Amino acid sequence: MTPEPRAQLGDQGPAGGSGPGELLPYRSAQGRWVLAAMILGTSVAGIDSTVVVVALPTIGRNLHAGFQDLQWTVTSYTLTLAALLLLAGSLSDRWGRRRVFLAGLGWFTLASVLCAAAPGIGWLIATRAVQGVGGALMTPASLAIIEAAFQAADRTRAIGTWAGFSGVSAAIAPFAGGWLLEAGSWRWIFLINVPGGRGGRSQASGRSLAADVVKENEMTLGNNFAAPVR
Repeated sequence: MTPEPRAQLGDQGPAGGSGPGELLPYRSAQGRWVLAAMILGTSVAGIDSTVVVVALPTIGRNLHAGFQDLQWTVTSYTLTLAALLLLAGSLSDRWGRRRVFLAGLGWFTLASVLCAAAPGIGWLIATRAVQGVGGALMTPASLAIIEAAFQAADRTRAIGTWAGFSGVSAAIAPFAGGWLLEAGSWRWIFLINVPGGRGGRSQASGRSLAADVVKENEMTLGNNFAAPVR
């Protein structure tokens, strides 16, 4: 009995890739959409690792917070982000890369709104920790999506582009944070994540061909590739 075409594709792990007609080439429009969605999602997580540092003096004056509380504003985010990365990678293998990425992006965007609305330093520290959970869900899932969606010959280039743009976004975050403080309020450094999160979500969950390809790769590759992406 001849297996279904999807089953044949699923029998191949991401490391081996599959035919050019089944996975995305780097230069295709669909490949760019997938890559842009992954970059947008992980960029907002990377930006929040550094942008808050610029606003700490203003936050301290506005919320009447001491040095130790301001330290926890940064630490609560980075701690939950780093502590949950491995667990999030395991969840993306079990529940689906696209599903975990979208859940993390929605979680992160909602937490950003709660951070912006913080009435006190305790609330801000707690919602920053919640933000870290969303960032942890997005980061390994985005890398796994790129691993599953692109052709083997283009996979290294796609991952390099993803890593490069994510790093650049974190580097320019302090400058963006300073501009937002000058133009408005420290609360805007969290609200700026909302349009980025919405853009990444629309690209990853819309009815575009790129999103359909990602979803198909989850169904065909996800259940057959049990090893974590390295």
